[in-house]
Amino acid sequence: MTRPRTSLTGRAAILVLVVAALAVTLAIPVRSWLSQRSEIAALESDVSSARERVAVLEGELADWSDPAYVIAQARSRLHFVFPGEIGYVVLGHDDRPVETQAVTATEEVPWYERLWDSTRQADLSPTP
Repeated sequence: MTRPRTSLTGRAAILVLVVAALAVTLAIPVRSWLSQRSEIAALESDVSSARERVAVLEGELADWSDPAYVIAQARSRLHFVFPGEIGYVVLGHDDRPVETQAVTATEEVPWYERLWDSTRQADLSPTP
């Protein structure tokens, strides 16, 4: 009588056991290697953002070496004035200083265009 052949032989069982042992043995180092790689990527991202911030700060430092920039900052932030000038602060309806708007250089418009624009604006404004 022949014994029915089993699908799992002794050699196959040992092979499966060895592969399972290798998988368990390698799982922990591979997991920590992957976590270290993600941590390295996060740190590289932090370094690149810090380098960008340093570049911005170096640009600001270069601005502070310009005497005109220092004078402008002292006037706007600290309300400094030169001797002989009169300084004033405009207060809003809530008794807080009103923010000044930056003045930009505009094109020189001929006087007749300014006159025509002012009459057009006068026509557009509602009468009380």
